[in-house]
Amino acid sequence: MSATFRASLVALQRAQKTSKGAPAYSRLVNRPLGRVFAAFAHVLGATPNMVTVVSAMFSFTGIALIATARSTPLVSLTVTVLLVVGYALDAADGQLARLRGGGSVAGEWLDHVVDAIKISFLHTSVMINWYRFEDASDRRLAIPIAYQVVASIVFFVIILNDHIRRAHRGTTAAIMKGDGSSSTLYSIAVMPTDYGLMCLVLGLMWWSGFVWVYGLLLAANAAFLVLALGKWYREMRRY
Repeated sequence: MSATFRASLVALQRAQKTSKGAPAYSRLVNRPLGRVFAAFAHVLGATPNMVTVVSAMFSFTGIALIATARSTPLVSLTVTVLLVVGYALDAADGQLARLRGGGSVAGEWLDHVVDAIKISFLHTSVMINWYRFEDASDRRLAIPIAYQVVASIVFFVIILNDHIRRAHRGTTAAIMKGDGSSSTLYSIAVMPTDYGLMCLVLGLMWWSGFVWVYGLLLAANAAFLVLALGKWYREMRRY
């Protein structure tokens, strides 16, 4: 490693977001991997928006592959690799922005738009795959439709929560500083809601048991949404 890369990596380790509320994969795998990508991007002179665009290219290619190719072991593994790299780069753009002294409103907007597109199409692509390449019943096709609904609601409410917290509590940095961190046990408990875990699970699409794993993840995410909505509502009443 070059001295510049090591220096960037050390600086990034000192400028990490709080781990509060972060599921285990994001906390233990994705952020450290994103930190390495951010250090490389810094050495190369890339901007956070460049990293966001590259992240989108990996993620959208993986999602398109789900919808357009039969789920063989090789295709499923390729999907997982593309999505995992895309997700790590999604973590890298924000870390790079902090390393460079802070991001921009336009950069935050671009990041959220890419996330919205990604979330809007991921489970739809699973439904298209089942419809095109498998003899799936209407009942089975309802699983990714329901997953799409749950994922979209969770994403919107999380973004809305952040907007309201900023309006009433100050900047995101100030909010995170005051929130501390979550326990490792909590991170493991909410891991079924982690997009990173979904990236890994999609590597099993070739397997006949995938539908059960996918369905259990849907049930876990739906349960999380129901419980979290009550908690978030109580928080909003305090403002």
